[in-house]
Amino acid sequence: MAAPDAGLPGAEGAEPAPWAQLEAPVRLLLQALQAGPEGARRGLGVLRALGRRGWEPFDWGRLLEALCREEPVVLGPDGRLELKPLLLRLPQICQRNLMSLLMAVRPSLPESGLLSVLQIAQQDLAPDPDAWLRALGELLRRDLGVATSMEGASPLSKKCQRQLQSLCRGLGPGGRRLKSPQSPDPEEEDNRDSQQPGKRRKESEEEAASPEGKRVPKRFRCWEEEEDHEEERPEHKSLESLADGGDASPIKDQPVMGAKTGQDGSSLEDAKGLAESLELPKAIQDQLPRLQQLLKTLEEGLEGLEDAPPVELQLLHECSPSQMDLLCTQLQLPQLSDLGLLQLCTWLLALSPDLSLSNATVLTRSLFLGRILSLTSSASRLLTTAVTSFCAKYTYPVCRALLDPVLQAQGTGPAQTELLCCLVKAESLEPDAQVLMLGQILELPWKEEIFLVLQSLLERQVEMTPEKFSVLMEKLCKKGLAATTSMAYAKLMLTVMTKYQANITETQRLGLAMALEPNTTFLRKSLQAALKHLGP
Repeated sequence: MAAPDAGLPGAEGAEPAPWAQLEAPVRLLLQALQAGPEGARRGLGVLRALGRRGWEPFDWGRLLEALCREEPVVLGPDGRLELKPLLLRLPQICQRNLMSLLMAVRPSLPESGLLSVLQIAQQDLAPDPDAWLRALGELLRRDLGVATSMEGASPLSKKCQRQLQSLCRGLGPGGRRLKSPQSPDPEEEDNRDSQQPGKRRKESEEEAASPEGKRVPKRFRCWEEEEDHEEERPEHKSLESLADGGDASPIKDQPVMGAKTGQDGSSLEDAKGLAESLELPKAIQDQLPRLQQLLKTLEEGLEGLEDAPPVELQLLHECSPSQMDLLCTQLQLPQLSDLGLLQLCTWLLALSPDLSLSNATVLTRSLFLGRILSLTSSASRLLTTAVTSFCAKYTYPVCRALLDPVLQAQGTGPAQTELLCCLVKAESLEPDAQVLMLGQILELPWKEEIFLVLQSLLERQVEMTPEKFSVLMEKLCKKGLAATTSMAYAKLMLTVMTKYQANITETQRLGLAMALEPNTTFLRKSLQAALKHLGP
């Protein structure tokens, strides 16, 4: 029976909310998404609060499944019944905020469940489909690599594109130097020319002198970065991806929203406008020589260096993710020695407040990814210490920018696998971090290197939900026929049957028996003995 607060706000006896019968965490989240334009932000707050109070990591798969579940609803005055999924029964503002939230946490979502939700959203037969929902759904489908009917076109309406261009032009003279990626709209230029020059200049001066005018750069910076100061953030979270401000890959790889493409040559103007907007903040530019000298000092030796992070590193908080990527390039961080890397990581981990997760993702990619992919022998102790300590604090950035890319790279070999095994079994990793890593690995296509890394992680006896354990067992059993001679697979199976014996159901035991039948490794007898201990 639903809790008293499960329904919509209103008078006593009002019709219960569509989510009234769902589990408490899902119900609380959907209620928060009802809070108008602030709903997505409040949803993030609910998820953070659940993590701090010791709840299990939020089960996104279960939420997506619930959104797709059809239930009979009464339609029209004739009282006819029609099957309708929960997603389409949610209020429009709740649907908008839900789509915004799904974009923010997209790397944590199971792709199959997300695709099902997007298909339902796309099939909505409402007479006047919501433009925002349409745009958000389009962006999510593109992020998943799904072909769409708007391939190559902007999901934004023409009106929205014009408003965005106007906004960028209005911010042009400000300290953030935002530029429009397109040429000015002739209609708006005509409207400006028709105004009295003297009056407009006076209004501009009054606006610049007002307190609101001074706050504009900082307010718009918050669009790009995580709300680090909204509340004290716990050191470890079960859903760190919620704070990610978006893909932290270089801005050159990201589409420019509202930019025209075609045969009119406007892509050159887009590129020019984008290049102008990708500039370091003046405070960082002024301190760039000092930062370069600081890194040079790291290379020359650590004598005389203080343990506290230099004050210049506080300026990293002023960078957006794309600016952080540019700064890493200019500072040539990938060329740091392992000794310099360890000291820099020590400083970065001591920064207060913490780095935003988007910026930490960029730093992870710059500091570690190329260095690890190029390994031809075992990683040094300095490199291993640096990456494990960074991962303990910024687990999600390391999963996203290091663990996934290395495991999926074509050239991953023994050196890379050995380092990742050290990483996942590090004593400094909290249980939430282990669960996050496991979830990332379960989303990947499995191969030999993943068997080894996963076995090292499961040796820590990761606490997982029955649903996640079911996914693990399903993938494990499916690999039996393809890995009959793999020692890594055999060791992984043995670890699961010994460390997680109490979790294995009778159905899963039968699946293991079928997977072990063709095994030809010398561990076959040990595997069969472990299997007998599972039997009735």
